[in-house]
Amino acid sequence: MDWTWWVLALGVVVDIVIRIAAIIIIPRNRRPTAAMAWLLAIFFIPYVGVVLFLLIGNPRLPRARRRKQDQINEYIAETSDQLHFGTLRPNAPEWLRSVVAMNQELGALPISGDNGVHLISDYQESLDAMADSIREATEYVHVEFYILQSDASTDNFFRALEEVAARGIPVRVLFDHWANRWKPRYRATIKRLDAMGADWHLMLPMQPFKGRIQRPDLRNHRKLLVIDGKVGYLGSQNVTDSTYNLPKNIKRGLHWVDLMVRVDGPIVLALNAIFLSDWYSESDEILSEIDMTSAATGSGDLDCQIVPSGPGFEVENNLRLFLALVYGAQDKIMIVSPYFVPDEALLLAVSAACDRGVQVELFVSEEGDQAVVYHAQRSYYEALLRAGVRIWMYPKPYILHTKSLTVDHEIAVIGSSNMDMRSFGLNLEISMLVRGEEFVAEVRAVEDQYRDLSRELTLEEWMQQPLRSTVLDNLARLSSALQ
Repeated sequence: MDWTWWVLALGVVVDIVIRIAAIIIIPRNRRPTAAMAWLLAIFFIPYVGVVLFLLIGNPRLPRARRRKQDQINEYIAETSDQLHFGTLRPNAPEWLRSVVAMNQELGALPISGDNGVHLISDYQESLDAMADSIREATEYVHVEFYILQSDASTDNFFRALEEVAARGIPVRVLFDHWANRWKPRYRATIKRLDAMGADWHLMLPMQPFKGRIQRPDLRNHRKLLVIDGKVGYLGSQNVTDSTYNLPKNIKRGLHWVDLMVRVDGPIVLALNAIFLSDWYSESDEILSEIDMTSAATGSGDLDCQIVPSGPGFEVENNLRLFLALVYGAQDKIMIVSPYFVPDEALLLAVSAACDRGVQVELFVSEEGDQAVVYHAQRSYYEALLRAGVRIWMYPKPYILHTKSLTVDHEIAVIGSSNMDMRSFGLNLEISMLVRGEEFVAEVRAVEDQYRDLSRELTLEEWMQQPLRSTVLDNLARLSSALQ
């Protein structure tokens, strides 16, 4: 019997079944662009495409983890109803009130007034400022960073943790498993945390032999620090050297440029709530001894709201925040993002803002550290330039890693979230909405510094790009939709 024909026939049947199943399964509850990208992958490379889809096709956390997030949101909502979160500034724009209500509906955290927020734009200065605040701890220190490395630049930070732990003050630490596992200093960092007596956990660990499995490219990308529930830090910077200690970065001379903010006042309770929720998610421990009811008045009178986002939520909280703010803008929008890969909705919102006469400027890095994202971002430059967006290229060898958005003269967003598909759908992120002219002026001053150091990309220059670059950009753009 000639089995060749039977094998070929079986292969054809399996191929047809795969294609039909893909058409039925993939588009359900998925963006059209993402669905089309997956369908193209499966139709052109069926078996590889199916394996990839089974591995990374589900952008959500495991169901048990999502249930935990629902429980946390319910607890925060119930607790928030009984608290007074300072006095809000008067005369908020009507459209902003609806944005704030949306944020609370999606992320459970209310807006608060009477907050102090101060920028720190120097890389080493922010690490040392966090170390100084840690040394003032009397109750606890909560550390949560995407990347956490003990090295020469962060030694002061770690020595501060050691000094606090030596006084018997609880030091709790969270850091992303996959982001750190393959970085230099990983084992040395764990050894140092163990030696000081810190209570630490890996975030979103991929440990199949311990039954801890989820989509392997999901990340907890948040960066935050809370001391005693009174002082906090958040922003775009990791606790590591500005080269990330990677030989390839050192060889290229790359250094990261970041922005952190120090906060005090009622908003620290919201920041702590994010840490406690992630701590519970990773350890199953509820830190009931932490006081979440005493909201001290801060050093300023800024209105702030923490917006968590990520695959633990049903929708993209951060994307909806950005969309609402862009549509609400009346005068000026400044976007700083190392990875600007917008979906259709955000691209349309930015283009529509230009059509309404709003001044829109985008700050990006001239050089990229991640090839696929770098080329995917470049694929949008022509559309943005034609729409009227001014694009500023921060000079190499620096990677402009700041993530900020300023709208008009009184609204700003600072946090860990990029404006790309990964941050919208795959990463756990934290963003802070701030209302206050004085804070926006601080951010705008930093934006002015970035502009002075950058060169403007013109449409004429961009249209001179070689064909090979255009092909790479467009291929990367297609792959960016695979979620």
